[in-house]
Amino acid sequence: MIKPLPIEQFLEKAKTLPIIDVRSPGEFERGHIVGALNIPLFENHERAEVGTRYKRVGKESAFLLGLDIVGPKLSGFVKKSKKIAPEGEVLVHCWRGGMRSGSFATLLSSAGMKVSTLIGGYKKYRNFILEELSQPLNIIVLGGKTGSGKTEILHELAKQGEQILDLEGLANHKGSAFGMLGQAPQPMTEHFENMLYAEFAKLDPTRRIWIEDESRNIGCCNIPDALWQQMRKTQVAYIDVDREIRVQRLIEEYAHFSFDELKAATDRILKRLGGQHHKAAIEALGNGDFSFGTDIALNYYDKAYLHGLSKREPSKVTTFKVTENNPSATAAQLIAGI
Repeated sequence: MIKPLPIEQFLEKAKTLPIIDVRSPGEFERGHIVGALNIPLFENHERAEVGTRYKRVGKESAFLLGLDIVGPKLSGFVKKSKKIAPEGEVLVHCWRGGMRSGSFATLLSSAGMKVSTLIGGYKKYRNFILEELSQPLNIIVLGGKTGSGKTEILHELAKQGEQILDLEGLANHKGSAFGMLGQAPQPMTEHFENMLYAEFAKLDPTRRIWIEDESRNIGCCNIPDALWQQMRKTQVAYIDVDREIRVQRLIEEYAHFSFDELKAATDRILKRLGGQHHKAAIEALGNGDFSFGTDIALNYYDKAYLHGLSKREPSKVTTFKVTENNPSATAAQLIAGI
């Protein structure tokens, strides 16, 4: 039994049923529905071969080549699918909801499984989530200079009952030139958007959502433009944290990395620091004087952040003075003051 489903019903069923994505591994790596498992009808090179045959010879020849490639894999597809869906019901999709998912669904249905496919495929899913992420949201941006502990405060807000979207956590990057240190590899922007939607879908859009102040890009991940525009125009809770606290926090966060790693990160902001300041920062790091090296870097980052803050509507920026390194207390202060 095969049932084609529109995107809303497909995602609703995905809350309880496994999803099989039959696109190639390369397509899957670029981006996929969060939680989906990949059983590719074609491997990357096989998909390329079929595509080339289609362009050079024609549809019928490409179809026959596809059958030759897939034929020996059929029993393996069924075995893997039944392992993924031991209850016998599964969701299946490909890129456009066409031949690949249809063929795979027919195979599983013939093997006695109950299968639902996605009308329009992954392409429809992408259009849907980008539209959802462009809707007006009740956002509060948590602002503050580098080293203010915004991520820790964001998590404390969640512990105290607030809704959050942790963009840096999804991007595996902390935003600065040093932001990739100690992080897992970043997802591609497409999958970052998918994960962002998956987190957004868990939230109540009628309640406020806290988001950390970010540049348009978090490492190699780009914030969707519609969401970015909302972030730039909405209310900002700016935490003004003493510089000494910020320096100490950054030392605790980064001083354990090797000199080579810290130098490479500092080299990425050479032009912004200027040759003299860059040289002084590298020498300080080499001598283990992390306080001085951090202070030099903050001269650049503070100016850059304040420049961005100055472009916001002043009436939408509320400043909270923070004099101690206590994320829980700061979160409580923000909740009470906004």
